[in-house]
Amino acid sequence: MPRTTVRGIELYYERNTSEAGAPRLLFINGSGGDLRQKPGVFEGPLASHFDVLAHDQRGLGQSEIPDGPYSMADYAEDAAGLLDAVGWQSCAVIGVSFGGMVAQELAVRHPSRIERLVLCCTSPGGAGGHSYPLHELTELPEAERTAKSLELSDRRMDADWRKANPDAFEQLFAMYAGRGDAGAGEPRRELGQRLQFEARAGLDVYDRLASLTMPVLCCGGRYDGIAPPENMQAIRDRIPGARLEFFEGGHLFMMQDREAYPKIIEFLTERG
Repeated sequence: MPRTTVRGIELYYERNTSEAGAPRLLFINGSGGDLRQKPGVFEGPLASHFDVLAHDQRGLGQSEIPDGPYSMADYAEDAAGLLDAVGWQSCAVIGVSFGGMVAQELAVRHPSRIERLVLCCTSPGGAGGHSYPLHELTELPEAERTAKSLELSDRRMDADWRKANPDAFEQLFAMYAGRGDAGAGEPRRELGQRLQFEARAGLDVYDRLASLTMPVLCCGGRYDGIAPPENMQAIRDRIPGARLEFFEGGHLFMMQDREAYPKIIEFLTERG
């Protein structure tokens, strides 16, 4: 289990090195991300095309949970420190949801270290819009919280849809609820999640995005109620030359639309 000390805290990370000479890719996970959750990035298509590096961010998973508060700058500098620890001067970066927020902050702080950037189902904060305030769901009973999270993740999954598609809803409910089992009951786990939500609420990178010059792909789901399509549009419009792709799905569009991963991989492997 590889661990490294970055900026005074211990970070847990994993790396897929099965593809000799494969392009380097830093994957930054979303809210509550824990590498013990399956399926994860190492079980998906990216692992068969890239030398993937991923970590549990501060306060999450098997990484250290330092006292707060945390800032978006902390998460970005942790990621830069991890690159230093593994000896990567530069690489491609993909950030998903909260990870996309971190990736934006990393990009404006360390642009020379990012060769190509993919921002998935995320928001820039500020005038570009915020993602749904997930901390507002934490006090709900577990079943109600999971149902609400599913409805937010895909705006088509309202009460009428759930009634008409009970089997599909049950399957999605079980999958969504089960992702929270990793690390359940561990000391300070709820503290780390709360501190992440608080940092997320303070995101505001929008005004700085215009400085980016690396190739950028913004992508999201057409029915996402957590990171609405207009937020992805705002990011694309702010970054010179950025591309935008929408897919059939919601916040989980990468699992819902078979075209998503091939498009992302195609972008990441482009030359020039």
